[in-house]
Amino acid sequence: MENIIESENYKIQKPEKWASEINDDELIQYIKESDFSNKQIEEGRDFCYFLDKVFYTSDNENSEYACVAYTLNEPSNLESASVRDVVVEENETYIIHRISVLRDGVFIDKIADTKIKVLDSENQSEGGVLSSNKKINITIKDLRLYDILITEDSRIKVFTDRDFMRREFFKYVYVTPSTYWAYGNYKFRFINDRKDPIAYKKTFFRDEEGNVIQPEISYLKKGEKFVIEKEDYINSFDINREIAPYIDFATDSNWTDLSNYISPFYEEIFSKSSLKEFAPKLAEKLDAISDKDEQLQYAIDYVQNHVYYIFNADEMNGHKPQEPSITYENKQGDCKAKSVLLKVVLDYINIDSSVILVNYNSDHYIKHYLPSLLTFNHVIVKINYKNETYFIDATARDEFGLIENRGFIYFLHYLEVKPNQQLQIKKPYRFSYYGINEKVDLNAQNNTGELKLTTTYKGNRANFMRKYFKNTNKREIIDSWNNFLFYALNYSNDRNGTDIRTIFKNAAIEILNDDKKLNEFTIQYSASIQNPYFTDVQKNRFLMYFDRNVVKNNARDFMHADIPFWHNFDNEKYEINLHTDQKIDTEEKYTIQESTINNPYFDFTSRKKVTKNGASVFIEFKPLVNLEIPTEDFEKFRTDHHTIADSNYGLGIDIIEQGIMNMLKYNFKKRFK
Repeated sequence: MENIIESENYKIQKPEKWASEINDDELIQYIKESDFSNKQIEEGRDFCYFLDKVFYTSDNENSEYACVAYTLNEPSNLESASVRDVVVEENETYIIHRISVLRDGVFIDKIADTKIKVLDSENQSEGGVLSSNKKINITIKDLRLYDILITEDSRIKVFTDRDFMRREFFKYVYVTPSTYWAYGNYKFRFINDRKDPIAYKKTFFRDEEGNVIQPEISYLKKGEKFVIEKEDYINSFDINREIAPYIDFATDSNWTDLSNYISPFYEEIFSKSSLKEFAPKLAEKLDAISDKDEQLQYAIDYVQNHVYYIFNADEMNGHKPQEPSITYENKQGDCKAKSVLLKVVLDYINIDSSVILVNYNSDHYIKHYLPSLLTFNHVIVKINYKNETYFIDATARDEFGLIENRGFIYFLHYLEVKPNQQLQIKKPYRFSYYGINEKVDLNAQNNTGELKLTTTYKGNRANFMRKYFKNTNKREIIDSWNNFLFYALNYSNDRNGTDIRTIFKNAAIEILNDDKKLNEFTIQYSASIQNPYFTDVQKNRFLMYFDRNVVKNNARDFMHADIPFWHNFDNEKYEINLHTDQKIDTEEKYTIQESTINNPYFDFTSRKKVTKNGASVFIEFKPLVNLEIPTEDFEKFRTDHHTIADSNYGLGIDIIEQGIMNMLKYNFKKRFK
């Protein structure tokens, strides 16, 4: 082995007593061909002869053990096995027990062919991510196709004083294995060596008919084990439409007790924090703002933009927030620190607020999980103002507007950091404004079209578009709009392959208005188009504009057995005006077609105004958002979105060509349609 000197981050030694003890002869006995293994290999898949996993937890450590033997018949698996990285946290040690191969029936120890490097796992420091994690790079020389690789290792995380939360509470989610692998022998053991009982809940397991089994909660006392053991095993859930079965292990508790545990840490901070003492200049600035709306806006803007966000992974393992005086003085802090500072500022200006715990990434699962503070990974602020509830992420940047105009945060579950709390559900929401309000004018004269789009973005959309225009090259922005219009005007079906820049002449885009208080961002696009009409194969001409953004294909195409559809669309309003110097068919079915949809989860209307030389459509889409669509309501929800997609997301007008034959063709079509 090239690294003779062991690092404090890794060791080479025998497994702990709580793990398995397997000698080489026993390993060879496990690695036996069978009808089951031969079938998998014949199908072109690698095969895992055995996998033995153990998770051990005590009041002083969390540790994992694994011993696995699998084929290297696929080049991609050979490549990933030859070089891999293991990331360990502060005070966590990676322990190698065995690296071997079985090659042509001969057992070969590969420890001597293994090179280990310890690197800093610090690749996001410029983004404010601080971590003392280490990356252990493991390279095994001379692995060959058709080897059987055997690895045995452990990870032992010993708790420090900073890990007081992990010492007090436990959480671990065991996820059943990948559907790719087939296992000759599979074993998982969970060992509780803590003083407190651990609850476990099996979730999304299925019966033989594929129906989800109702979860049941069981308990493990100190010294007890939970065991799963299977032979000739393939995990058979539908990866595209089902959640992988998992088991949630957590210290037996309830939300009330957990909120009572966490709230004193914050209450202590709030009770001894006086903004006037540690931030007199900020207090003075706030006092000088007489308008309450603007005073609140300034408070949020200050914490979001003047205090640098640092995600300290080690600090996030606990829940003791940094004192706001330190956050203010250093002008930096993690989500807890920034949220606490914001609440102290809000307390000073007499705005009712509280700190809450969330997890955006696992939000859907929180209702299935057992109660645990370790479920949450982020802290934000809840504000009650003028009989409305708002949620502000103090770590956000490039946010603007009075509080009712700021970006909306989508999530469902949260725990308020106050005594005697239960898990709360964020209510469904209807926007009071349009996230996008767009007017389209296309005027075709003498076979030249003058196109103008005027668009106002608000809320989340304004924040995003403002950032997009700031950080993106102007030519790239124009190309993006040109590409969108290429499809909206249906040119993709009669001039596909044409350089889009040659279609949209003199294309330009400019910012008309940027209102930071209303959080409105208005732009205007303009271009000239030679031959603005779409021409079909029969040489019929049409002036068309269909905005595919109105069609919510993710709602129409959604298919999942376990996850409800998450509804998070914006209010949208469109006015599309098409005008030509040609005569048009004023009674064409799709030109005059209108629609009204009143779904419990959204309202949609399209109204038309038709003249002899043009038409207009007025479209409004108003959803009820921040909720999961119940399964029993989803098919009606999907069908109504299909209705929108049935030519109700834009406008098309048919040109009546000059000449007697064209008029006869038009009258014939009109009579028999």
